[in-house]
Amino acid sequence: MKRNKAKNTNSPWIRRIAVIAACLLAGGMVLAAYLLMGPNTKSFGDKKYFYVPTGSTYQHVLKGLQEQDIVRSVSTFNLVARRLDYPSRVKAGRYEIQKGMSNLDIVRILRSGRQSPVKLVINKLRLKEDFIRLVSTNLEADSVAMRAILEDPVHLRQFGLDTNTVMCAIMPNTYEFYWNTSAGKVFSKLEDAYETFWNGDRRAKASALGLTRTEVTTLASIVEEETNRHDEKPAIASVYLNRLRKGMKLGADPTVKFAMKNFTLRRIWGSYLEYDSPYNTYRYSGLPPGPICTPSARSIDAVLTPADTEYLYFCARADGSGYHAFASTYKEHLENARAYQKALNARGVK
Repeated sequence: MKRNKAKNTNSPWIRRIAVIAACLLAGGMVLAAYLLMGPNTKSFGDKKYFYVPTGSTYQHVLKGLQEQDIVRSVSTFNLVARRLDYPSRVKAGRYEIQKGMSNLDIVRILRSGRQSPVKLVINKLRLKEDFIRLVSTNLEADSVAMRAILEDPVHLRQFGLDTNTVMCAIMPNTYEFYWNTSAGKVFSKLEDAYETFWNGDRRAKASALGLTRTEVTTLASIVEEETNRHDEKPAIASVYLNRLRKGMKLGADPTVKFAMKNFTLRRIWGSYLEYDSPYNTYRYSGLPPGPICTPSARSIDAVLTPADTEYLYFCARADGSGYHAFASTYKEHLENARAYQKALNARGVK
């Protein structure tokens, strides 16, 4: 009887069941490993950015993974995410997801809040709207909140700015921000960079000219719009500084374009000079209320260290080189202007 039981224990059927059970156990371990370590990204380039807006819940994240085409299987991501307690640790931000990442890789990045920063490149901007659009396109910062900051005289007063001069603090450069940086913190970082730029040496030079920082920047914005030739910016700056010293109107064509909000104008006709705006320096004496663009550091430094000249006038050269012909007398300037106007007429520029 005992021999029969032993024989039954070694039955081929029992051995097969044991093998199947072992295989199932091993298969389960393989499946679990694949859920953790196997790739779960959709087909895209080397990398893609996943955005988690401020205030998002775990359900928002799952929906975002689908809508932003990040993962192939949300259900397997969900299994891993819950095992790692990610649902209670959702952090807003912009996350770099690389092709072939596993659920484990993705969850670890999202749970840690390890964001990929955004490089915000600021070049020449003319209007507040241009700046607001640039920020809201590249960052989560709300455009309404950013506009409120730029239009709040009480808030700006602490920085020595007002609603006209606020764009002085927006200096062309490349800045790094986390995508979910608030509008207030964006402006604060730019204003800090503005304060750093205005070191003791630059402040002393502005004082020697009898100008404030915002006045220097405003004048530099006109220089910026007048020429792309860095080597002649000090000479152009000298013209406007000489005019200010003599009490002459600046008579700067770019201020007319800004006043009219028409930056496509290629010629400034006589009727345009009568456009009524405090930014029109043909009608109003002194500097305009604020900058007409965000000038580069080189334009600001050109105003702070102008060429030593007696020039009171300049006009674009007739040769189309982009450089200007300078003059100390109005008679000489008229000759330069006639030559330029003749060249424009010959080229059919309206």
